[in-house]
Formats: sequence, C-alpha cells, structure tokens
Amino acid sequence: MSLDTEISSRRAPAPRGWLKRGLAALLLSGLAACAAQNDFYPTKGDAKPHPGVARAKSHPIQGIDISKWQGPINWASVKSAGTQFAYIKATEGGDHVDERFRENWDGAGRAGVPRGAYHFVFWCRSAEDQMAWFKRNVPNDPTALPPVLDVEWNGHSAKCPKKLPKPQALAMIRYMLDEMEAYTGKRPIIYTDITFHKDVLEDELPDYPHWVRSTAAEPEQRYANRKWMLWQFTSTGRVPGVRGDVDRNAFYGTPTEWASFLATDCDPREHRRLSSQGLCTGK
Repeated sequence: MSLDTEISSRRAPAPRGWLKRGLAALLLSGLAACAAQNDFYPTKGDAKPHPGVARAKSHPIQGIDISKWQGPINWASVKSAGTQFAYIKATEGGDHVDERFRENWDGAGRAGVPRGAYHFVFWCRSAEDQMAWFKRNVPNDPTALPPVLDVEWNGHSAKCPKKLPKPQALAMIRYMLDEMEAYTGKRPIIYTDITFHKDVLEDELPDYPHWVRSTAAEPEQRYANRKWMLWQFTSTGRVPGVRGDVDRNAFYGTPTEWASFLATDCDPREHRRLSSQGLCTGK
C-alpha cells in the first residue's frame, strides 16, 4: 500500500448479531449469482499479469484497495464490475488523512460496495498518537468491514527509514490492534508484505486475520507458517471505474465463507477456536 507523509466522527454502537446476519444473507444471495459463472468478473484485468499469481483470479470473492493515488473513482462502475469489497486508505501516522478518504468512503457506501478503512503505520510516531488520530478521523460505521492495520517498514521514507527491534514493533502492533477493536467492535485485519512478515510477524499473532502481499508467487511460497485470508496479488490491476492501475485482492474462500466472515468479522476457519477463547462471540 502507499506511504504519503507523516472530520471527527461520533462513535456508533456495534451492530446487533441479527442485523449483521441479515446483511450477510442479503450479500450472500448476490454472491451466489456471481459464483454461478465459470469466469469470475471478466471485465477486470491486469496491465502486467504475472503467471505466478494466475490462480488468484479464480477466487470468486475479489476486491480492491485504494488511496488518493487512484484519483476520482466511479463507484457504480466498480460495483457493476463485480467488486465484492474495497479497502480505503484513511490515515497514516498521527497527522495525515488521505485526501480522498471521505470521498471514497461515502462513494463506496452509496454504491453498495462493502468497504473498510486502513491505517498505515508510521514507526517514528507513538502507537497512542496513531490510534487517537485513527479514531478521530475514521467513522465507526457498524456496516463497515473490519479495520485494517497496515504494517510495513518505512524504508522509503526520508523521515523514518529505521527498523524497530521486533519486540518493540510487536508491542506497538498489539496496542493498535486492541485500540482498533475497542473502537469498532470488530477484530482487525493485519496487512503486511514479505519483508516485514519475515522480520516481525512470522509465527506471531495467529489470532488475527492476515492480508498478505505477494505479486510474483502464491502466498504459500513467500510466507512461512501463515494462513492468509486476503491476498493482494497485483498492483497493476485494471477495474472499470478506476483510472489506471489499482491493487487487486482475493479472499481465500467461497461465497458462503465470505458471508460467514461478514457476519462474524472473523476468519471462518478460525471461528470455532476463537469463540472458545471468548472471541467472535455473540455475532
């Protein structure tokens, strides 16, 4: 995802279980119709397709992630192309809001594209500052997807090129995940890339869904001991309604499993185990 630099909303109550199950059932009926086709979303494409990730396009649940760099988006066209979800850059560090966040957030919502917000971590700013900023700028919308914590090294940033020791990085991540969950009532997703996963996340935080970047090979070949839920398989995707390149992503499972995720906010493969720990309950 993108690094830029280093609208306040009133907190809403988490949705009741029956409401979330009802929304998921409505979405499932539409997904089933899409899944009946043999070729998923043929109107989408890739400007520079890589053979190592060809299997990603066979997954029935497809989505995008976007930021200001995509410019104005025609969300009705994005929806018509079969896009099942969109993650939208919201905040970065403790003082930056993506300049198109509210435009994209509102546009996706009006078009009926399930959407969630992501926060890009800046390692030279305290976790407390970053979560205060996230909560100040991201609506607590009960219909939104779970929030995403985007953890990558900031090596391309002139302001913050350093890498933190693993224990310090993990402490920051755990704090931010806890704050996101307390604010939204939803279990956050961790987005990461190959380098950061190897340095910090390998064999850590198994109770959170993971969204991994792998654009030249399948995730199993790049991420040791990691069960992924979302896969970012290209940064040169093409989707009607978006001008130029856009990140494309795939959900691991079936439309039924996607509906389960929407209803519980948890990876369906982990729901039984996590519910026995008091997580993902009452949803």
